Amino acid sequence: MFRFYYTVVMRIGSIIHFVPKMRKYAKHPEIYTEEDCHELCKVMIAKVAKTARTTTSYYGLDNLPAEGGYIMYANHQGKYDALGIMWGHPRPCRVLMNLQRSKMPIANEYVALVRGKRIDHTNFRQQVQCLREISEEVRDGKVYLIFPEGGYRPKGQDNYMNPFRTGCMRSALKSERPIVPVALIDSYKPFGIKGLKAVQTQVHFLPPIPYEAYRDLSSAALAKMLQDRIAAHMESILGYPVWDRGCNHEDVAKNA
Repeated sequence: MFRFYYTVVMRIGSIIHFVPKMRKYAKHPEIYTEEDCHELCKVMIAKVAKTARTTTSYYGLDNLPAEGGYIMYANHQGKYDALGIMWGHPRPCRVLMNLQRSKMPIANEYVALVRGKRIDHTNFRQQVQCLREISEEVRDGKVYLIFPEGGYRPKGQDNYMNPFRTGCMRSALKSERPIVPVALIDSYKPFGIKGLKAVQTQVHFLPPIPYEAYRDLSSAALAKMLQDRIAAHMESILGYPVWDRGCNHEDVAKNA
């Protein structure tokens, strides 16, 4: 966490400059397009990454559909995850975030800037409505980023994964659009390890899964398929298991 607070302190001038600008862009969509918001987002992330002594390598950019909407499902490791993905993503991308966390300073402005969604895990009706709206927006050509783990490991952060929650799979099933699995490696390091030693993270965009390949799956089966693909890719690079394949996603579905 030291690097996180160090970055905030060292970039306090940028925060004072960019927060009102983020609010202005979010408040006036009739003036500022999603492309404008995306470019502003990338400028801010570049400054954060530089101060946090973080570089990110991107792989599989040619796997991203050039047109139309799709949903990216990624493993979740820390506070840098969404920033790392959006920094290298060529198109505007919306994000789904936990309601409580999204209300924190800067995160609140960030979600509004990218026109993302906030999901309340204590309100089932709101969850259903939120996921329905995402599917509709994806059908209309928007791109969304979702972290199915619902959170990251607070202690002993590493490349291991928690089981994917199944509820958020409904957005893909209802959207009838491609899914792009995203594998994050070492993304926990920027704000999860001690010291200020330079770190490098990796973002791997895996081949998209067309709707025809998953339309007959249940939410639990789709979650398992996605997690298997992401885990297999990570393991091919890291050389060790990153999650317990004995996990029953049907049980996760009941507790989601």
